[in-house]
Formats: sequence, structure tokens, C-alpha cells
Amino acid sequence: MRLTAGALLAALALGAARAPAGAPGTLDELLRSLAARRHGHVAFSEIQHRGLFDRPLVSSGELFFDAPDRLEKRILEPKPETLVLAHGVLTVTRGRHTRTLELAAWPQLAPLLESLRATLAGDRAGLERVFSVHLEGDAAHWTLQLTPRDPAAARLVREVIIRGVQADLKTIEVQEADGDSSLLSIGAELPP
Repeated sequence: MRLTAGALLAALALGAARAPAGAPGTLDELLRSLAARRHGHVAFSEIQHRGLFDRPLVSSGELFFDAPDRLEKRILEPKPETLVLAHGVLTVTRGRHTRTLELAAWPQLAPLLESLRATLAGDRAGLERVFSVHLEGDAAHWTLQLTPRDPAAARLVREVIIRGVQADLKTIEVQEADGDSSLLSIGAELPP
């Protein structure tokens, strides 16, 4: 298993994939609307471009979120896999094999993970401690660009670009410092 910064960031950012109705007009309004979501279950598709592979890796499945910090990514295609992030522990299950990773063992990821937690919690100060934050567009169509301030974090991730419509996230793009990237597209809300 190759644990990438992009995969972790996308998984975390997905927690707010479907926020309640409302139109964010400012960064504070956007963060409030994203933080209002306590539970979510959405479909996703993801395209990852990795330097090690000739072709993009394409996957799809379901995402689950339970505030404040439980995220689950069930990959259904091309091969079943489940990633659960809860209380600082990432558990990855593929077939009969399960691997558990304490995120504390990855200190270089801590600032990025905390900043995305801050996004979901509506904690602007926490977010701006780690990222330069730039919001473009209007309430109907917006783009949130996050650029790491911390040099250690910037060695992993160049930027995270989250695009949304009204109070719904639509895509999360992670540009890693090594040239790898991922684009996660968020689909329809699924039944509980």
C-alpha cells in the first residue's frame, strides 16, 4: 500500500461533501456551512495520476462522514478496499488483510490533517495557521485554494483546490509536490 498525502487529504476533505443548503458568500460563511454537516453518505469517483504508472488510476465508491472525525472511504471499483480514519488512526482493509496506521507516526502530515479538520469544523484560525487560503467566485460557484505555509507540509502537497456549488463540494483536487495528483469528484447524496 502506498499511503499518499493526496489520498489522506482527499479522504479528510470529503467529510463535508454535502453541506446543508445555503449559499456561502464569504470564507466565514463557507466554513460555517461546511461545519454544519454532521453526517454524510455520497458517491465518488477519483482519478489519480502517479508517476509510477503509465495510466491514471481510476476508482469509485462511497464516502461516509460522522462528525467530528470519522471518515470512511469504500472503494468498490476496480477492487474493493475500505479506508477508515477515526481518532487519529487510519485502518485500511483489502480483502482479508487489514493494516492500521497511527497518524502520529507521520508527523509531516499532521499540519495538513489538522488544517483540513479545521476546514470541516469551520475553524478559520486553525486553517489559516497552516494554509494560505484563497476563496474565488461567488456563492453559486466557488473555489477554495489551500497552499501549505509550513515548509515540511509543502514538501508533500503543493496545493489543495476544492470546488463547490452553493454549499456542496463538487471536486477536490490535490497537487502533490512530487508531481502526482488526484481529482476526486463527489456525486449524489446516498441513502443512509
